[in-house]
Amino acid sequence: MTNTSSSTTRLPNLIDGEDLLRLVATAARALSEMTLPGDPVYPRVVQQALNHVSLACVLRGDPGPVSVPDLMSWAARKPLREWLFDIPDDAVDSDGTLVDSETMMPTQQCLEWVVSATDVVAEQIENKWLFEAMRACELAESPLAYTAFRRTLIEKPVMTGRQQRALLDNDDLDPTREILTQCYLPASAALSVKGAFATCRRCGCLLVPLNSGRYRCELDRCRRHPVEVGHLLDGSRDGGVLQLLRPLRMFITGPGLAEVDLERSLRAPGRDLSPQMWPEYDTYDLRFVVGAIVWAIDVKDHANPALLGRNAKPFRRRPAYDRAALVVPYYRFQDREDYKRVFIRNLNPSAGQITLLSDRELLAVVDRQLASVTASMTGERRA
Repeated sequence: MTNTSSSTTRLPNLIDGEDLLRLVATAARALSEMTLPGDPVYPRVVQQALNHVSLACVLRGDPGPVSVPDLMSWAARKPLREWLFDIPDDAVDSDGTLVDSETMMPTQQCLEWVVSATDVVAEQIENKWLFEAMRACELAESPLAYTAFRRTLIEKPVMTGRQQRALLDNDDLDPTREILTQCYLPASAALSVKGAFATCRRCGCLLVPLNSGRYRCELDRCRRHPVEVGHLLDGSRDGGVLQLLRPLRMFITGPGLAEVDLERSLRAPGRDLSPQMWPEYDTYDLRFVVGAIVWAIDVKDHANPALLGRNAKPFRRRPAYDRAALVVPYYRFQDREDYKRVFIRNLNPSAGQITLLSDRELLAVVDRQLASVTASMTGERRA
């Protein structure tokens, strides 16, 4: 259980419950982004997180972390359901942690808690570069340039300096050239083994080398399968290795792969649909027509259904559509059989009625609609 009894001693200034969870998540992200020692050594939020977790543990008679490294180890080994703080059961994944025990990096759920702090923070982390790209493409009156930019973030999370120079020569990306260069940084040497960087065959992101000689992918969708190395890149050649910024990898590349997977499924023989990707500069993710029915789809690959529900927003009405759905990859429902129920219980009232489907459920609905259209056309020909 994650809830504590009402008799637990509380201090007026003690951060507890979900606020404490967000504080620890923010500290974990801050530590993961450190490249050089600061002054003080750790960011202030890290020391705050340690102080509040230690005090909360003491008040509950639980031995807590005593140092910053101990705090990160504690967050890696202790599932959120075992945190003895005032956190609603719906709000946490039963087996999830804030820090990955093998890479000691923030998990996707950790980053979701950080961006859930306020809408402003979420927009800054997830959408800063997208908004800049949208403005640039709108000024150039080139929706195709925005689509090309978005696909680049999804399909090329890693590239060499030479590949980036060649990519920037693509006329389709002309309005977003400067923005694209800001989205990539040189890959950390900590991700290399003897100067070589390994990419994940499934997502294209850099794999994290482990002390055991194995690798681990940072995306949840890939961790369900055995690791497969895609390419080995020599960090000393071809202008070095560049990597997409981590917030973009987690919140653009990750769900973006689910978006293009769905696009591919809709285009497959037997369906032969022509989905429009990110219509009108990303009003939503996919728009397609089945018979006379226009669908609007937003794809989210969120680990935490409670946070997804709380942060949900109503679909915008243009471009017009007949049916709309929020679509989540099927594996999320496998990981949490209560995913849909938790989402519904936590749905933001201002979002209105939102239909949540797995990608498999959506494709099943589409197949039934296509069958109905075919049957109707066959009946008309016979008549």
